[in-house]
Amino acid sequence: MATGRTHRPATRSRGIPEATVARLPLYLRALTALSERSVPTVSSEELAAAAGVNSAKLRKDFSYLGSYGTRGVGYDVEYLVYQISRELGLTQDWPVVIVGIGNLGAALANYGGFASRGFRVAALIDADPAMAGKPVAGIGVQHTDELEHIIESNGVSIGVIATPAGAAQQVCDRLVAAGVTSILNFAPTVLTVPDGVDVRKVDLSIELQILAFHEQRKAGEEAGPESGPPATAARAAAAVAGDRKGPDGDMPAVMPA
Repeated sequence: MATGRTHRPATRSRGIPEATVARLPLYLRALTALSERSVPTVSSEELAAAAGVNSAKLRKDFSYLGSYGTRGVGYDVEYLVYQISRELGLTQDWPVVIVGIGNLGAALANYGGFASRGFRVAALIDADPAMAGKPVAGIGVQHTDELEHIIESNGVSIGVIATPAGAAQQVCDRLVAAGVTSILNFAPTVLTVPDGVDVRKVDLSIELQILAFHEQRKAGEEAGPESGPPATAARAAAAVAGDRKGPDGDMPAVMPA
């Protein structure tokens, strides 16, 4: 079975737009649910609704894959599952290392969806010597001193960073120097990487702040103009930053969209 170090997905070479690539996992999730229910075919309207996009956008996205469906029948569910999985590189084995085995890192290690989607957690790595050897999700945690050896011996090209913000860039630099070319970053900081390295950032606090903005707007609309204007997101963020400290010191200011 091929590993992530010997083969990369062909989406870029085939000219598939990044926005389409970002939606392919949504289609795959919806299609997998249909497959598990033994649904043989699905219309573009039904699949678009399940994926949370409009049907015209879905048909355009699938045209990049060379899949146009059959008029009056729709799309073959099993074939689309295979086609999208292949395009995303999920028909091969992708060994992954998770660095930072705190609460979040441990939760990621215990996530059962990796293996079913083509990802194998090859190693769990932490800087705390007391964590060395402790089993998490059936895998013994290894010290960061072993990071480069672990990456080389397992052919790892995807790294997950779940460390505190202050340690994330150093970990990132070591991952890249050891040959990792794709990073999923859960640390609340922006990473600097060289050309050829892809970084996807997951920041739960930012997503919650965006939801808070929409909740505030809805509350203001329901209250009407007589109740006065709602506090701005910037003012609210400043109040939070002034009153609370994060685990790594001052909470960062909210960046404008």
